[in-house]
Amino acid sequence: MIEVENLTFSYQKQKQTLHGLTFSVADGEIFGFLGPNGSGKSTTQKILTGILQGYGGNVRLFGKALGSEQKNFREKIGVLFEFPYLYTNLSALDNLHYFASFYPADSRRDINELLELLEFKKDFLKKPVSSCSKGMRQRVSMARALLNNPQLLFLDEPTNGLDPQGAVLFRGIIEEERKKGTTVFLTTHNMMDADLLCDRVAFIADGEIKVIDTPKKLKEENSNHQVEINYVYQGKHGSTVIEMPELKAGIPFPYDEIISIHSKEPTLEDMFIQRRAQGRRGLLQR
Repeated sequence: MIEVENLTFSYQKQKQTLHGLTFSVADGEIFGFLGPNGSGKSTTQKILTGILQGYGGNVRLFGKALGSEQKNFREKIGVLFEFPYLYTNLSALDNLHYFASFYPADSRRDINELLELLEFKKDFLKKPVSSCSKGMRQRVSMARALLNNPQLLFLDEPTNGLDPQGAVLFRGIIEEERKKGTTVFLTTHNMMDADLLCDRVAFIADGEIKVIDTPKKLKEENSNHQVEINYVYQGKHGSTVIEMPELKAGIPFPYDEIISIHSKEPTLEDMFIQRRAQGRRGLLQR
């Protein structure tokens, strides 16, 4: 679905923002593009969506080079930007009817059904978007991204501005899109979203990809093979960390009740901080 080879980009002469990115995204995959602010995530997405040009390297979407070879390219993609690109003086309905007019009638989804799916408050359907909360605007933006039943969905910080319930709702909708066969390119610095949704993730920092793998493998490969056990003994709560091999012979301390046992593998956030620190050390050594 997406093939990127040696991608470079500069906003200013002599100051490169992207330093030769190479990666691919398979059909039907949710691919996480993770990194801190200013790392090159949004720049990469803008190139892939045709907003930024003048890049170096090769980019192929739908099996064809990005650019003149792509016919009806924007009819096949959906984009959720980090910041809502909406006409704030128009209502949610008017915004979506306007954006829907860009697509063939037979490819559009029903606007009211989309807003209901996204749990947009009915009281605000005909009010200016400027009167909506950030979370409600994000719902309109997501509806805009899904309007044309895209084959390839670009999501930049999709749960930004949402409360926990809204974040769970959006993750469920993204999963449903994947089940339909939609490919998802997820740009985020939210490691929970990446861990729960992504088949594979790429860590980008300082314009370079540091590692690409599945969240599970990344955590397993960097596990310290320890578990934390919370327990009660003689009326007192206790907690201790032991090596996993010790569990083969049973729990090696007295207890009356085991409350919980948790593995101590690193989170994706731990992994990212570690990879970024390694990258910065490498830059200092050059």
